[in-house]
Amino acid sequence: MISRRLLLAAALPVAGCSALDLANNLTPGGGTALQAGIPYGPGERGRYDLYTPEGAGPEAPLIVFFYGGGWTSGSRGDYGFVARPLASLGALVAVPDYRLFPETRWPGFVEDGAAAVKAALLGPGAGRRVILMGHSAGAFIALALALDPRWLGPARDGLAGAIGLAGPYEFGPEDDPKGIFAAAPNARARATPEPPELMAGAPPLLLLQGEADETVRPAQATRLSALARAQGITVEAHLYPGLGHIGIVAALASPVRTLGLEGAPVLKDVGQWLARLPPRRP
Repeated sequence: MISRRLLLAAALPVAGCSALDLANNLTPGGGTALQAGIPYGPGERGRYDLYTPEGAGPEAPLIVFFYGGGWTSGSRGDYGFVARPLASLGALVAVPDYRLFPETRWPGFVEDGAAAVKAALLGPGAGRRVILMGHSAGAFIALALALDPRWLGPARDGLAGAIGLAGPYEFGPEDDPKGIFAAAPNARARATPEPPELMAGAPPLLLLQGEADETVRPAQATRLSALARAQGITVEAHLYPGLGHIGIVAALASPVRTLGLEGAPVLKDVGQWLARLPPRRP
């Protein structure tokens, strides 16, 4: 009998498209409306796509999802396979683009993320609980915006939570050969502020990490969990045995879950965490 894993792999060359294209093409879109290319800033990279589930009322939260790609690649149109499953949880989902290296370096992409979030808070997120979420490089952006008050200023108070999937939350120049963070203090990338006491008042965090991730080690999530808890921030963390760096975001995709290949209940854990968030403060 052909295994489900082999069946999925065999479909890639037949489809004649990339893995992202395949995931998007196989992800059901019924019941979710897409509004593409909403501007939040200048240029083509200053836009976001908005996914709205059918029947979403004012109590539905808004998730702003930042994709990964090492701050060098990525496009909002490639992430319907993430946005639609998140929308199936009853949330509106915004997927912004942001400037990439070499067009920009740190802090340019974080500033773009802040502009996108501020636009979302005033637009589709007005009156809603707003949650920031990201994978890999996108998790760095999401958590930096949630934890470091210099990026959003008073607008940070409008956040209900933040979710990081396999985020590289701190690393030095030895892990940054392109010098993307060369302008950061000591050329060191940090999602957290200095001093860490500035994190106080940040929203609850959900940190998800694969134990088999060889791109971003699990210690990244473990260290951030401890640092945030020390500042009184509510943190829920999940370490998934056997799950790697790409597997943690692929686990959200409908075709992967349909075939039983997700390896961890990532979408379920996100949904349960969202359900436990308190109502939006008046």
